[in-house]
Amino acid sequence: MDILSVIGWGGSALVVVSLLQTRILRLRALNLVGCVVLIGFNAAIPVWPMVGMNAVLAVINVVHLWRLLRHRHDVEEYAVLEVDGADTYLGHVLRTHGKDISKFNPGFRTTDSPYAFLVQQGERTVGVVLAHDAGEGRAQIDLDYVLPKYRDFTPGEFVYRRSDAFTDHGFRQVLAPPRMRDSAGYLRKVGFHPEGDRLVLDLPA
Repeated sequence: MDILSVIGWGGSALVVVSLLQTRILRLRALNLVGCVVLIGFNAAIPVWPMVGMNAVLAVINVVHLWRLLRHRHDVEEYAVLEVDGADTYLGHVLRTHGKDISKFNPGFRTTDSPYAFLVQQGERTVGVVLAHDAGEGRAQIDLDYVLPKYRDFTPGEFVYRRSDAFTDHGFRQVLAPPRMRDSAGYLRKVGFHPEGDRLVLDLPA
C-alpha cells in the first residue's frame, strides 16, 4: 500500500472514530483533523467533489469548536438550579448515570446530600453538584458530576462561582472531598486553595 493510500485510509478512520466519541469537544476536534487529512488526500488524487465536501465539513467543525471553546467558562451560557435532594428529576439523572457515577465516586450515597444543584445549558442537564452540611459553616461536596458528553468542560464551576448557592444557606466555606484531588487544577481555577490535606473554597461574606 502506497503512502497516499495510507493517508486516505487514516483520514477516513479518524472521521469514523470521531463519530464514536461521547464527548462533543473531542468529536469535533477529531472530525476536523480527519476532514483536513481527507482534503489533502482528495486534492492529490484529485477528486474535487470530495475536497469540497470535506472543506465544508472542516469549516462547520471549526465554527462549532469556536463556539464550544468561547462559551466554555461563560456564566451566561449555563444556569444553576437548586433542587430538593429528593427531587424526582434529580433522582432520574443519578439513576440513569449511576454506573458512571460509581466508577468515579465509589461509595457515593445520594440520600446523604440535602443540597442539590443541577447545571443546565438551555434545556439540557450537563452536571450535578451535591453537598451536605459539615458543620462550622462548611459545605462538604459529595458529588461533582459531569455528564459524559460535556466532560471536556467544567460546568460544576458555575455552582462554585455563584457564591449565593451556598451563602444563602449560611455556609462560609466549601470543602472538596479527597477523591477530587485529581481535579486540583480545576478546583484551584475556581478559587479552592489547600488547607491541610484538603482543598477549601472561601465564600464571600
